[in-house]
Amino acid sequence: MIWWTASSLADDGDFMEEFLKREYSLVKPYRGLGFSSSSQWDLMGTAMVTPDHVRLTPDLQSRQGAVWSRIPLLLQDWELRVQFKVHGQGKKNLNGDGLAIWLTRDRMKNGPVFGNMNHFSGLGIFVDTYPNDDKTHDRTFPYISVMLGNGTLSYDHDRDGRSTELGGCTAMARNSVYDNFFLVRYSKNQLTLMVDVDGKQEWRECADITGVRLPTGYFLGASSATGDLSDNHDIISMKLYELTVERTPQEAEEGEVVTIPRVDNMEQFQVEVEEEGMSGVQLFFTLLFTVVGLVVLGVVGLIVYGRWKENKRKRFY
Repeated sequence: MIWWTASSLADDGDFMEEFLKREYSLVKPYRGLGFSSSSQWDLMGTAMVTPDHVRLTPDLQSRQGAVWSRIPLLLQDWELRVQFKVHGQGKKNLNGDGLAIWLTRDRMKNGPVFGNMNHFSGLGIFVDTYPNDDKTHDRTFPYISVMLGNGTLSYDHDRDGRSTELGGCTAMARNSVYDNFFLVRYSKNQLTLMVDVDGKQEWRECADITGVRLPTGYFLGASSATGDLSDNHDIISMKLYELTVERTPQEAEEGEVVTIPRVDNMEQFQVEVEEEGMSGVQLFFTLLFTVVGLVVLGVVGLIVYGRWKENKRKRFY
């Protein structure tokens, strides 16, 4: 493989250094993974460890599996390199559903988004292998995409996440004879996604998003799910590098504490941002109090009307 070297140039020409952070990395022989108190990673659902990979889901229907770091990521600038494998017996477009890499506030949550919860807060990188929206032919699957959740955005599974996608590309990674990699780099509020799935041993840009605001203290994870269709979804390695990036005094002063993930000028991506609505309980009590209020007003109105009518009758006699 041709990786960026330990000292390299960012896209804007800034000099940076990178250092592997083993406490955030998942590599063979996977010693820091398990259920003991000293483990740095937790397994969930159908996920299992083998000498060669962490299998999130086997090639069986209706399975969910995940692996999550126990240590919150506190780095400001970082780079994550993931080696993965998706393979199975199903023919093209008769397989599913894919896998996801996460950096989120919540961990160890089952759900409908590639085995993780919906309405998540943080970053999701999705390797989607099945086209649910078969009426739209604007992309070829497998497809890798980026989503930034703020706790209220919903991933639309039926539309393959189109309404909340910030960027993505086709990556023919299923049943590939080559090693499959993708890379996520976050530095100076810029998120870059690159892939290497065609055996050329070089990175191809998949998405480049500016103005990304990610909080620190979120958790790395990987998850997968199968439904009526299935595949083996394997994580071979997740290597997290700290980036040492030069910043001007002005950039250092302008640094902000981010509490909710967001993207500057969100409308440029045509993302449908959902306003935070009422929960089911809140809606129930709102309707209940509204109905009670209307009943009380109706009763009071009837009493007042009855007394008015009675007084009118007395005056008449």
